[in-house]
Amino acid sequence: MADSRLDLLRRQFDLTWALGEVHLAELTPDDFLWEPAPVCWTMRCAGGGEWVADWVDTEPDPILVPTMAWLSWHIGWWWSTTGDHVLGRPIRTREDVRWPGPDDAVAWLNGLRDEWLTVLDGLTDAWLDEPSAYPWPGDAGLTVGDQIAWVNAELMKNIAEIGQLRLIRAARVSVA
Repeated sequence: MADSRLDLLRRQFDLTWALGEVHLAELTPDDFLWEPAPVCWTMRCAGGGEWVADWVDTEPDPILVPTMAWLSWHIGWWWSTTGDHVLGRPIRTREDVRWPGPDDAVAWLNGLRDEWLTVLDGLTDAWLDEPSAYPWPGDAGLTVGDQIAWVNAELMKNIAEIGQLRLIRAARVSVA
């Protein structure tokens, strides 16, 4: 019997996460806030232990280089809100998704992964055909299957960015 589309999406997710674990296992708290360029997007401590993401509604030109902190928050933002949507919960705003800080970021991402697996385990192939307008505005004619594929692609992109930054930082530290 051929694998279902859900099986394919799950294997794609598992592969992406396994590659991500290679980088996440090597990160230190200092890595998260390392600024790879003079102008970058990062997370800023607003006091009381609350971290706030740099953000503008219109993409700057040139695009700012994100820190590993910002990228990890970004993963948490779209992962949390996509889970909200698929599970029929109220969708959190960007500001409501709280990054835990550099000491707890990897544990937070691992917890989000566990929550996402619960979402995936509750889906069926039939559910993949249900319409979904999230995260796309308006009626794009896309489905929950498209949404799950987007999450896998977004995770792959963000984990690759974190990995590349980690490698650049490690290379600079070993030369210094």
